[in-house]
Amino acid sequence: MLKSMTGFGRAEQTVNDKTFLVEIKSLNGKQLEMQLKIPPLLKPYEFDIRNMLQEQLLRGSIDCMITIKQNGTSRPVNINTDLIRAYYIQIRELAGELDIDTNSVLSALLRLPEVVTPANDILSKEEFEEFTKVLAGALDEINRHRLEEGAVMEQDLIKRINNIHEQEKVILELEPERMKRIRNEIVQLLDEHAGKDNYDGNRLEQELIYYMEKIDIHEEQVRLKQHCEYFLTLLSGTDESKGKKLSFVLQEIGREINTTGSKAYDAAIQQSVVVMKDELEKAKEQVLNIL
Repeated sequence: MLKSMTGFGRAEQTVNDKTFLVEIKSLNGKQLEMQLKIPPLLKPYEFDIRNMLQEQLLRGSIDCMITIKQNGTSRPVNINTDLIRAYYIQIRELAGELDIDTNSVLSALLRLPEVVTPANDILSKEEFEEFTKVLAGALDEINRHRLEEGAVMEQDLIKRINNIHEQEKVILELEPERMKRIRNEIVQLLDEHAGKDNYDGNRLEQELIYYMEKIDIHEEQVRLKQHCEYFLTLLSGTDESKGKKLSFVLQEIGREINTTGSKAYDAAIQQSVVVMKDELEKAKEQVLNIL
């Protein structure tokens, strides 16, 4: 089971005189980064809301917006009388300079910023319990989207790793002939430039064995195969969050591919290395979005 970090969830429900609306958007990120926008009614419960989001979403760049609409009831407000007086004093002075009548200025004053504000109020515990159901609904939806996208990504990653594994098989088939060719080329060069009778054959065999061991890529291919198998095992595991582990394994796969390329000295093997690197980069791009 693979889960993407990208998703969207929305839930809306009316409870008594209030309509709760929760919208959650998630993008990929190295850690959990949360932007939470909530109305004043929910401020006392912000910590609980953050905990619910963190427990369900685990990782990613999260943008959560919560709104509450109060329906069919009069909402208590506060009138900032001190602010009105301050506004009025300045308006009166300006009106005196401009010779303007201030008898009907009250309606204009009430529309100025921060003059009329909603009264401080919070949700009751019962109302908050109902709200958590709405939040849970939005979380269920975003997790469903994450799973759907994760399933598509999983199939693509399996394809990429299998392609790398197929190229590893090709390299193993080419390896014996590569070693024979390199050995023959070294001997031929010595014969042409030094002459067959001008060097010690036993010493040459010792040097060739040492050199062949240094350019041997059999161990790299064995480790590459093991890393690919481990990657597929992680993919099929039940862990909900595995993106970082998969990224680490891809790094190890990349090391074996690079070492193979640096030791190859063979055009056909280099072609397989290029194909593997291309598949690896595509896999890395996908893993960046995995939870």
